[in-house]
Amino acid sequence: MQDIRLAWQGLGNLSEIGVLVRTQERPAKMTVFSMDVQVCFGDCDPVGIVYYPNFYVWIDRCFHAFVRERLGGHAGLCRDLGAQGLGLMEARMTFRSPAREGDKLMLEIATIDWADKSFTLTYRAHVGARLVFEASETRGVFLRRDDGRLGAAKVAGLKARMGSVL
Repeated sequence: MQDIRLAWQGLGNLSEIGVLVRTQERPAKMTVFSMDVQVCFGDCDPVGIVYYPNFYVWIDRCFHAFVRERLGGHAGLCRDLGAQGLGLMEARMTFRSPAREGDKLMLEIATIDWADKSFTLTYRAHVGARLVFEASETRGVFLRRDDGRLGAAKVAGLKARMGSVL
């Protein structure tokens, strides 16, 4: 994290009037997948900023767009893996700045980390250079067990399929 001080035409250093902007340096990493979301009036709350559950809808949409575009779609992928679905196990989000009507949000899957029976996707969303949120989802490959319940399976097959398209 670094502190930067911004100067605005004729006002000098904004820190002189009590404004300090904190920015997080973005590592030079390759993005796994990205998509744009145009923020509309209906996405916002009465204050005019995006109603936060919409961010969760958009990261889910980003994941499924990635699966559709790179892996042939959720249904076909699950059929190939013998799975019932690629289910959500946990979701977290940290809000960094608001998004408003008219903003074009660039949403990216930044990383995919693998465990034995789960995988975690990290997301970042920006409007221009401004970071709006960071998020993560932990998902699993779910199979129907002998007792009829769903259970998490090893993700090695999915990892091998994703490795061929990353």
